Amino acid sequence: MKRNPKYLIPTGVRDVFRRALTDFMFDYGHPLQYRRAARQPVDPKRCVFIEMDRDAVSDSMQLVYDEMQRRGFTCDFISLHMHCGSFVEYTRRSGEMAKMVATAKYVFICEAQGRLACLPLRPETKVIQLWHGCGAFKKFGMSTADKIFGGTREEKMRRPAHRNTSLVTVSSPEVVWAYEEAMSLEGTGIVQPLGVSRTDVFFDQDFIERCRREVEEVVPETKGRQVVLYAPTFRGRVATAEAPDQLDINLLHERLGEDWILLIKHHPHIKKRPPVPAGCERFAFDVTDKLSIEACLCRSDACVSDYSSLVFEYSLFGRPMAFFAYDLADYDDWRGFYYDYDELTPGPIFATTHELAEWVEHLDERFDPIEVAAFREKFMGACDGHATERIIKTVLGE
Repeated sequence: MKRNPKYLIPTGVRDVFRRALTDFMFDYGHPLQYRRAARQPVDPKRCVFIEMDRDAVSDSMQLVYDEMQRRGFTCDFISLHMHCGSFVEYTRRSGEMAKMVATAKYVFICEAQGRLACLPLRPETKVIQLWHGCGAFKKFGMSTADKIFGGTREEKMRRPAHRNTSLVTVSSPEVVWAYEEAMSLEGTGIVQPLGVSRTDVFFDQDFIERCRREVEEVVPETKGRQVVLYAPTFRGRVATAEAPDQLDINLLHERLGEDWILLIKHHPHIKKRPPVPAGCERFAFDVTDKLSIEACLCRSDACVSDYSSLVFEYSLFGRPMAFFAYDLADYDDWRGFYYDYDELTPGPIFATTHELAEWVEHLDERFDPIEVAAFREKFMGACDGHATERIIKTVLGE
């Protein structure tokens, strides 16, 4: 139904209202909701799992969720709908979250949770940050302060998003410093290289085979063919995320179409995706809504990304990687990296599709497995298929 313009709140007024409501709920509303619910004792066998947008527990927390249930814990779940619902709904759900957390012993998250950080948590409650990525690639949190992507340091310090965090699990000792910087947790010992729970599935051969079969069921053209995965990150801000649009699929089809299939997996924040060009429908397949990133990684013979942390997970397979970074200088100015990009990437960097196609054509002689192995050891050293077990033992003090 078309809305009558006279009933719409002007954008400027709406922004002022949102800021005022946000300030009130952070400083008074959510803490009050929490304190009222906290009149009840903490239940030592209760967990709460919080997602920002997903309506189910994500892969980043699923293994921990399953294991806590197996151990007899009550596992509650809530999605805040931060980006997929209205601002009022997000505020309401955040209030529900505050009341749920008030009586929980353990709270599990995998993204920054500003509204959780504003609560006056009791010491009995522990917040475990499982995070949604591995390694340390593009900057986030406090590391982006005063960059174009991030706000000012003063704005970020006003409401530290990780203030209530008890434990952060990361993929290797090498990256502890980056997460401590991003989350303002330097010197606390909260960031620990226990491994990343979601990576345990990549050591399960049955899981890998199921993923391969799933890909071939969704895209039958992959049967008996080599698969290259193109999985870039988004451009711009989360709320208005855009897809990169410089990959020439027609050229790849012309050069690789006889031997390869191209799977395209865009970042979930991207709502409007570039279409597959006419004539390439049996070569290139946008599987963003059809396949999980885990399934794509398991089936792919080579991976092309740009600034996405999924390359850390892909290194566990020891397969070829390339980086289509046509806007590297701009992206570095926009957001920045924790390591020098040229030194970090375990594969060639390309600015044109022609260069990328040539690399795939000569993959056998140009792939350096030693480079990928060194990258894996440095950034994924704690991911060995037993991360979930270590994390839960640490959380429970076993």
